[in-house]
Amino acid sequence: MDLLLKVSLIGLISGIAGTGAGGLMAFFIKDISNRTLGFIIEFSSGLMMAVVCFELLPEAFGFSGVYLTFAGVIAGILTIIAVEEYINSTDYIKKSYKNSSLLRTGILTAIGLALHNFPEGIAVGSGFGASVELGLTITLVIAIHDIPEGIAMALPMRLGGLSRFKAFFYTALTGVPMGIGAFLGAFLGGISQELIGACLGFAGGCMIYIVLGELIPQSKNLYRGRFPVIGNMIGLICGIIVTID
Repeated sequence: MDLLLKVSLIGLISGIAGTGAGGLMAFFIKDISNRTLGFIIEFSSGLMMAVVCFELLPEAFGFSGVYLTFAGVIAGILTIIAVEEYINSTDYIKKSYKNSSLLRTGILTAIGLALHNFPEGIAVGSGFGASVELGLTITLVIAIHDIPEGIAMALPMRLGGLSRFKAFFYTALTGVPMGIGAFLGAFLGGISQELIGACLGFAGGCMIYIVLGELIPQSKNLYRGRFPVIGNMIGLICGIIVTID
């Protein structure tokens, strides 16, 4: 029980610390140019796509094969589309916040990354089940690449009209599913590999749609120059570096 509690706390703290560290940007950003914001959003897009293509999906294929993984991807895409439609139909956000499109981007990113953190938490718990060294390595890698993803959530939320504290709080909150996943991974131990793969595929599908259907279009609406594209490429390279074992 002590080990289970420790692993769960490690997953929870690292999840909150990773995204929360990125969320701290909400306290320091007052007003930035569309050019800079476009760069940051594109950087986050490149990073997230690298995580999906070089970490999530390869792991998912290894766990559950092609068909279950793609079923998870499609389910993830459809889920985010449904959430997006619901947000678009909600008048409260449009009426209450001046930059409602930026806030929507932040909300969708938060949902996608929260769903992404859950199977990664399972990976943390399972890693500790195999060895402490493996568990710590997985935890560190996830926490590091959660930082820029936290920035990708916090900035649109803050610039979309939320207070600094709310933007930070909601960003840090997306790390909680990692603690839940770590608990399940450590508790169940021999949890179905196919289920883990399907969950990773689902998270990958969510992130693919958020990047291609929300983040990049939002960046293009903000600034159409070359600078954001450079941010995307830098983010992609950084994502590849982070996901190298």
